[in-house]
Amino acid sequence: MARTAASIRVNRRSFIKASAATGAALTAGSVFAPAVRAAKSIKLGYVSPQTGPLAAFAQADNFVVSNFLNTVKGGLKIGGSSYPVEVAVKDSQSNPNRAAEVAKELIVSDKIDLMLVASTPETTNPVSTQCEIEEAPCISTVAPWQPYFIGRQSNPADPSSWKPFNYTYHFFWGLEDVISVFTNMWGQLKTDKSVGGLFPNDGDGNAWGDTHVGFPPVLEKLGYKLTDPGRYQNLTDDFSAQINAFKKAECDIITGVVIPPDFTTFWNQALQQGFKPKAASIGKAILFPVAVEALGKNGNNLSSEVWWTPSHPFKSSLTGQSAKAIADAYEKSSGKQWTQPIGFAYALFEVAVDALKRSGELDNKAIAKAIAATNLATVVGHIEWGQKNLPPFAQKNIAKTPLVGGQWRLRGGNKYEIVITDNQTATEIPVGGHMEPIV
Repeated sequence: MARTAASIRVNRRSFIKASAATGAALTAGSVFAPAVRAAKSIKLGYVSPQTGPLAAFAQADNFVVSNFLNTVKGGLKIGGSSYPVEVAVKDSQSNPNRAAEVAKELIVSDKIDLMLVASTPETTNPVSTQCEIEEAPCISTVAPWQPYFIGRQSNPADPSSWKPFNYTYHFFWGLEDVISVFTNMWGQLKTDKSVGGLFPNDGDGNAWGDTHVGFPPVLEKLGYKLTDPGRYQNLTDDFSAQINAFKKAECDIITGVVIPPDFTTFWNQALQQGFKPKAASIGKAILFPVAVEALGKNGNNLSSEVWWTPSHPFKSSLTGQSAKAIADAYEKSSGKQWTQPIGFAYALFEVAVDALKRSGELDNKAIAKAIAATNLATVVGHIEWGQKNLPPFAQKNIAKTPLVGGQWRLRGGNKYEIVITDNQTATEIPVGGHMEPIV
């Protein structure tokens, strides 16, 4: 039977690893084989958008990686041998093509054992796809599961063609969760249920605005009227068309998934043009305090999905630290306010360590199998693939984490803090207040 190119590639990788180990053992003598094996390093690759318009997502990367390396400085024990740990960090530059390029470098040149990747489909998707091609195990996070899973299919428009992946696994929440969170928050306010949608022409925007899996069908079912002016290009400098459409439809709620600089532009122009809705629940753009601070007093009571905060009741599987302890450590070391991606970047390394320890050997198939069998309490909550809280087609590759909603409140001067205002989707996470209209 003819072998496929993929099988030849993985067999060659396995042969090289086996030959290297055998050669070392023969040179040193079998009695010294364990010590020689221990000299090899476990190599993790980590890709995130450290520069470009998505750079806020990677603000805490240096903190997370350095703390992880300090935690595992004694090495990891796998299959009876202890290995030192290395992390090769690459910047996607907020560019999907660059993300794929650095992923291939990590796999082919750096010969990593396991890939980790975070932050928006523009980074997670190209890296995960490259890993699937090269049969390199990969764990990803910080992208709703629909644009991650569906966006990587050969035909995203045909559900009957969707197939699971063998080497790439993702944990985060889905569009069904953020829609529930946003509508739950809006339900606390008196509105006319007229919603304006800001959906860019990118992986997130196309998924959020999709008429089958996005906001439109759910909002219609719940009695909301959605005004969608159509897709716009990221880094747009004039949102007059969208603002006029929202004003004409008398929208008193705005939602969407917007990159930080674009929402700053939109919101400032909206207020200048006399458009101020009662609620603005925006994904991605206002996850970070610095983005809200850039709006001055006009950022008060903007709302967003909340994936992780210091008040989340979860602990690290690596150190036992609480979410608050990790956030406090970041603020002390950086002098900056904590941000939500800290918890998820941290959890990537938690899952990596757990899977590697259970893999028994540094083999791509063994590591992928161990990832799939994960059942771990982490600083962002319980992570386990194969659960029934997802459609059957996504259960193998997706693990869901809890999501709640919150509002940014101005706390003296120009500093903001996020207050959790709705936890109906994850009652274990405490509420800190109720929704207030934008005034």
